Amino acid sequence: MSSSCCGSKKQKVNHNQAMVPTAQPSGKMIASPEMCFYCFDVLYCHLYSLEQPRAPSFSNEAFPLFVTWKIGRDFRLRGCIGTFDAMNLHSGLREYSITSAIKDSRFNPISKDELPRLHVSVSILRHFENGNDFMDWEIGVHGIRIEFLNDHGSRRTATFLPEVAPEQGWDHIQTIDSLLRKGGYKGPVTPELRRSIRLTRYQSEKVSVSYQEYLNMWRAPRYGDLASSGGGSGMYGATASDGQC
Repeated sequence: MSSSCCGSKKQKVNHNQAMVPTAQPSGKMIASPEMCFYCFDVLYCHLYSLEQPRAPSFSNEAFPLFVTWKIGRDFRLRGCIGTFDAMNLHSGLREYSITSAIKDSRFNPISKDELPRLHVSVSILRHFENGNDFMDWEIGVHGIRIEFLNDHGSRRTATFLPEVAPEQGWDHIQTIDSLLRKGGYKGPVTPELRRSIRLTRYQSEKVSVSYQEYLNMWRAPRYGDLASSGGGSGMYGATASDGQC
């Protein structure tokens, strides 16, 4: 089941985080920059109607995941969609690279002209726990997924990834209230409504890469040799354009 991960407000960004994975407290690291390179390959091939890139070499374990596209120096959000169902990473990233780029209903589809200004982030979701109440999570550590009844009594869900609350400067209640609105709740947000929420908290490994970093890696000798041997150009068989950087 797909879900969008972020609000549409302008994001505050730590510009030193590119290509640096956010580690989990324990266990082996899953997220890697190669996952972001693969997302760029997939999007490039889609936009230019090329054959999709061959399977990447990183792990193909199954995890819930999200792909986020941002654009420009201010890192404006352009799309963010993922799934809480565990998917094999190769097929999951291939699917959600495109879904988040062209099917996020909050934005127009990403165009070819935007490629040189794009940044992509891959978030691998782990360590899911049920919260005792709507306050039982830590800002900057946990992402949250809430279940609630909307104004018409229908059950709805919504999520924010771990970085959303600190980027927006929200406290716990502001985050919950914003997430309720994101999930389509239009009535007054009361203490009773907040207490009725069923909350799941989780953590994520996140890695981010810019289009320029993607091109730099594509031009590196070992990847150029890899592309030549695979019958295409680009890291996994995609064709990158020098004229766009």
